[in-house]
Amino acid sequence: MPADFSGPQDAAALVLQARALAGAGEAARQLLNGKNLALLSPSKDDQSASEFVQAAAALGAHVSLVQPGLDARSSARQVEDTARMLGRLYDAVECQHLPAALVQRIARSAGIPVFAGLATAAHPTTALAAELDGDASPADKRRRILQAALIVSMA
Repeated sequence: MPADFSGPQDAAALVLQARALAGAGEAARQLLNGKNLALLSPSKDDQSASEFVQAAAALGAHVSLVQPGLDARSSARQVEDTARMLGRLYDAVECQHLPAALVQRIARSAGIPVFAGLATAAHPTTALAAELDGDASPADKRRRILQAALIVSMA
């Protein structure tokens, strides 16, 4: 199953990690240093794709845009082979604008954290930004929640 952070314990862990990031300063820039993330999305120009890249890069990760090449009609073997290859090349995968069933199939075979639209406005973690204290902008709070999700899932 893709990592969705929809449970109450998951949400609490993300908020706690996001609060810690707020005080981490320069040290946060190294938390994902050397990690390679894949962004499976038909478009790199999408707002949520840009937000994911910025959040990960601010932690030191490298993000590669990967054209999915898969759809709901892809054979089980195609999905499994692609997912295993992604698992060898990357430390985590963010899937945006892909069918939920396809993302679930990828997550079963990848062997790494797979996110289903983590940086999209429709993701359950979006609401968690409101739980963060301080006078940071809503965009900065959302970015911290995204970063917390990456850190928690890749630790």
